[in-house]
Amino acid sequence: MKLFDDIPVERPATPLLDTLETPAALRAMDDAQLAQVADELRAYLLYSVGVSGGHFGAGLGVVELTVALHHALETPHDRLVWDVGHQAYPHKILTGRREAMTRIRQYGGLAAFPRRAESQYDTFGVGHSSTSISAALGMALAARTQAEPRRVCAVIGDGALTAGMAFEALAHAGHVDANLLVVLNDNEMSISENVGGIASYLARILASKPYTTMREGGKRVLSHLPGALELARRTEEHMKGMVSPATLFEEMGFNYIGPIDGHDLPALVHTLRNMRDMEGPQFLHVKTRKGRGFLPAEADPIGYHAITKLEKNGDTPPPLKPTAPAPKKAPKYCNVFGDWLCDMAAADTRLIGITPAMREGSDLIRFSQEYPERYYDVAIAEQHAVTLAAGMACEAMKPVVAIYSTFLQRGYDQLIHDVAVQELDVTFAIDRAGLVGEDGPTHHGALDLSYLRCVPGLVVLAPADEAECRAMLSAAYQHPGPAAVRYPRGTGPGVAIPDHLEPLVIGQAETRRRAGGGGPRVALLAFGSLNGPAAEVAQALDATHLNMRSIKPLDREAVMAAADDHDLLVTLEENVVAGGAGSGVNELLAAEGRRVSVLNLGLPDAFVEHGKPAELLVECGLDADGIEAAIRARLTAA
Repeated sequence: MKLFDDIPVERPATPLLDTLETPAALRAMDDAQLAQVADELRAYLLYSVGVSGGHFGAGLGVVELTVALHHALETPHDRLVWDVGHQAYPHKILTGRREAMTRIRQYGGLAAFPRRAESQYDTFGVGHSSTSISAALGMALAARTQAEPRRVCAVIGDGALTAGMAFEALAHAGHVDANLLVVLNDNEMSISENVGGIASYLARILASKPYTTMREGGKRVLSHLPGALELARRTEEHMKGMVSPATLFEEMGFNYIGPIDGHDLPALVHTLRNMRDMEGPQFLHVKTRKGRGFLPAEADPIGYHAITKLEKNGDTPPPLKPTAPAPKKAPKYCNVFGDWLCDMAAADTRLIGITPAMREGSDLIRFSQEYPERYYDVAIAEQHAVTLAAGMACEAMKPVVAIYSTFLQRGYDQLIHDVAVQELDVTFAIDRAGLVGEDGPTHHGALDLSYLRCVPGLVVLAPADEAECRAMLSAAYQHPGPAAVRYPRGTGPGVAIPDHLEPLVIGQAETRRRAGGGGPRVALLAFGSLNGPAAEVAQALDATHLNMRSIKPLDREAVMAAADDHDLLVTLEENVVAGGAGSGVNELLAAEGRRVSVLNLGLPDAFVEHGKPAELLVECGLDADGIEAAIRARLTAA
């Protein structure tokens, strides 16, 4: 295996890889050629991600596994399902998208994750964790129903295997005895340390045709001897259990093989060739290393989970002169939350911080270090995170659940039935609300105002800036019931952040500008992040600008006053229009019997593609120019 210290700044020579337009050519290659493809694939992956930016370490870790899978399986006839998709870049390179990789995650370019509309080799669209086994099982059962001789393989990481959905699928697969291969890509969690010569030898023996033939043939012979079959089964189980973690998966109905070295390409090819033809549920456990082949990523797999693209021509920016102080980075909204959480924890010993595997993303690093006894990372288990918080709230604790908008969707039933129905005091810090950018529709927080606003008794707040975010978190925390603060990814407008923990008043809007005299009077009712463009539009149109702050409860008096004194109300939100904050304004006006023209502007009734947030806001008409044009069009039509 070729090792790299630096990311190539020029396209590397990949003569063998360049001949592969589809994976079919891999199946005619010998071990030496496959090894060359793997080296070239790793080099090209490093180069392309350096150009485009994107997910990094996971793909480097599965180069050999990806080559082996496409060599052993007759893709796309055989179905290959990747979990989450962070590790699917090598798969995309091998399946006809090599030269398009330099624009992955960019506006109009390849999607960040496998996507059915992009390639016939992307058998299932992903982006959220732990769905692969369920989807692959569905495909396997469909093939059985259709009498189609098709193999189906799901590749899932050890992190994704922490989710309950994955175990639900494993249990069902064993129950229905499906022809399904599950490959566990174990690159971090210590499921087993049995990697090396003995374990690899055992895996080869367990996967070999002579062994499987002897095992099944022996069982048929022993079935005629009372008690002998059960004795043989138990002996095999205990022998395998001594050297590998087979028992758990075999109790669920799988034939477990492994763990084997996921970077030993010949061993992978040999094992997968044999397992491809086995009947019933099969489980292959491979040990890999995140960032494999790129030494800095091997040393820091978390830091190299994803990278930004290199500067033009691959050059890094020149260092600052020694006398020049490094510019202070503007705090992101997640940093505002992280600092607030530590400050509030110092003030209130009842505070508990909970996250479903988003410590770095939600900026809980300092909290986890300063308050380890009050910090709970529950792994990829959003449902459990919410109900865990509910249980703590039952015992007079004050849990704060830090979670992305798109991932809270997975814990929605628990939010309703375990928290809201019982009126429990749980605070939800909802990060990545609105358009998050290059990860696309699976990660946009486009729906949370709609699915939260309809939950009885739940307070929902959205800050216009960093200072409001801190004050809203304090308000939500002090509210004696369920409350949520949703804030966007990245930085805000740069408002100074106070040190105190004073809350703002829930349900009270802020008037930022009042309309002038002549012409149709317009009031902009802006929620959260769209207060920025609202200020520009209000100035251009001489309109009123209200920072609404609270989605639920709405400031009734502010809405009624705006309806009485303006010809057109315009609601602005970075959420789908259907059921969102604007719908709440419409409902209030209807309930009060007020007749006034209303224009609801927000995200469209469609899944917004990937790209930089600024590009996507323009596409959705939610930048200042788009908002102004929509208002002028309405005024002209009136």
